[in-house]
Amino acid sequence: MIRFSTAGESHGEALIALVSGVPAGVPIDLDFVNRELWRRQQGYGRGGRMKIETDKAHILSGVHHGKTIGSPIAIEIVNRDWKNWEEKLPVETGDPSKHQAVASPRPGHADLAGAIKYNFADARYILERSSARETTSRVAAGALAKQMLREIGIEVLSHVIRVGRVELNRGATWAEIQAVATKDEVLLSCVDAETEAHMKEEVEEASRTGDTVNGIFEVVVHNVPTGLGTHVNWDERLDGLLAQSVMSLQAVKAVEIGRGVIASSQFGSQVHDPIGYADHDLGKPTRFTRPHNNAGGLEGGISNGEDIVVRGYLKPIATLRKPLESVRFDTREKTAASYERSDICVVPAAGVAAEAMVAITLAGQVQQKFGGDSLIEMKRNFLGYIEQIRSY
Repeated sequence: MIRFSTAGESHGEALIALVSGVPAGVPIDLDFVNRELWRRQQGYGRGGRMKIETDKAHILSGVHHGKTIGSPIAIEIVNRDWKNWEEKLPVETGDPSKHQAVASPRPGHADLAGAIKYNFADARYILERSSARETTSRVAAGALAKQMLREIGIEVLSHVIRVGRVELNRGATWAEIQAVATKDEVLLSCVDAETEAHMKEEVEEASRTGDTVNGIFEVVVHNVPTGLGTHVNWDERLDGLLAQSVMSLQAVKAVEIGRGVIASSQFGSQVHDPIGYADHDLGKPTRFTRPHNNAGGLEGGISNGEDIVVRGYLKPIATLRKPLESVRFDTREKTAASYERSDICVVPAAGVAAEAMVAITLAGQVQQKFGGDSLIEMKRNFLGYIEQIRSY
């Protein structure tokens, strides 16, 4: 079973990702991992922290001579900003007078609920772990999962379909999504240049007014075979697992599979994807066809052979340069919420983090279905299954 966990704080010494269950023999390209970390830092509207950090993965275990060895993989990403916080957040007692408190909770953050839950006098330690800086570790882990999935032809990418009030009014092809992901200059990761320019205007307006802006990203999983996930138990349905993985990301407040939101206001005849059968080989594992993909590649909790499409709905970043009203932790007096260095728009970056979560979830499903302690064994089982469903 593929499992992963993360550790580290926003201003701590380093972030850690620990991944276990990856079969032996998977080629690992460290440049690819670092490229994924770079993609997470990009996008118009990112804050000053991105000017400080240049995230690089340091693999401590589980990979040798460029391939996994079947043991747990530990990855470290050093926080360059740690030098400014070493005395404020020491591991040992240190000087309490240098502690930098978050004196008033920020609306929309975990500050208040977390401080009450853990009985802290301020929200500093809650902020440190609840910060979206944590997704750096997820992206590093997701880069490993992506490289495993590539070995059987599955690709995971994202693009942005809405920023603020501006939305892409057409579908995106896989080639367009690939092109966005390979850009060396990232604006807002929209496949349409004109729409992206209007999205940029939304970010600029929020910047002028001291506000933040929301959006929607779409993750697409390409070349997925039929049969991942299952309908037999509620907690094994692939749609539920994907929804949880994306919903777990900071600031994501809703998740959509396929055209689920629009489908909720339409008749069944407009929503469900008719099924056909081709009399020739389509170059896919199955000859069953669908004229469109409203289901987002999932029916009954099982992948149906179409691209899996998952959308994340992102609320505006909760740290505002014009802080909302709050109260002080110590006196309960009315005040402005604390302000920490923040972003204006993170929709493209959230999409990259969601790619990682989707890739990890899919890699787990692949490993569960096809097994294998080594890549050779897993691929042999996979190819046998593909041969089976080709003849169905």
